[in-house]
Amino acid sequence: IAGARWSDKRKKILWDSRVTLTAALVEKIVGAKTKPDVLLSGSAVGIYGDCGDRAVDEKDRAATDFGARLCNAWEQAAHGAESRGIRTCLLRTGLVLSREGGMLRQLSVPFKLGLGAHIGDGGQWMSWIHIDDQIAIMLKLLDEPCHRGAFNLCAPTPVTNAAFTRNLAATMRRPALLAVPAFAVNAALGESAYLVLGGQKVLPTKLVSMGYRFRHPELGGALADLK
Repeated sequence: IAGARWSDKRKKILWDSRVTLTAALVEKIVGAKTKPDVLLSGSAVGIYGDCGDRAVDEKDRAATDFGARLCNAWEQAAHGAESRGIRTCLLRTGLVLSREGGMLRQLSVPFKLGLGAHIGDGGQWMSWIHIDDQIAIMLKLLDEPCHRGAFNLCAPTPVTNAAFTRNLAATMRRPALLAVPAFAVNAALGESAYLVLGGQKVLPTKLVSMGYRFRHPELGGALADLK
């Protein structure tokens, strides 16, 4: 979602691939002779918008920027299954850390070359989750019928972009002395630049309250495990 400028055409692709597709899937589920017991529907912590230094959890309302409206509409489309009697869990996922792909793979080459850099002033918050926890939580939500509604799928220890950069550089034993200036990000990404210049300090309150114990609660340990 953050890989290209948000032209009207790009926004329609993003909307159709999430909201329109989910609504069509719900209609198929509702019309099926044999219905599933539960629907896990994707979403993202971007639903909270750019929160500055304010911590947020599942009780907070959706923001009004395009990314937040996209997540909110996506969740509302999935909620159509809940209103028809199918237990629905909405997965507000943070940045997933994995060897196989995602953000870490994109960052691996520049960091290995000693070109690691924080973005803007580095003060924006990053809510992340190890792939092992992501999968374990999804399995728990599938298997335990008492759980429904929105869940923040992120570790209980969000970090700033500067702290993430330092931790990743230390794990890879490389320097990270550079910074990508905000004006360059704005020039390259336009409206979508706030996705990397802003952030969310998201807490997994519902997961903690239901007794989930994170396998990788700290960023340093998570990165070391994925090294």
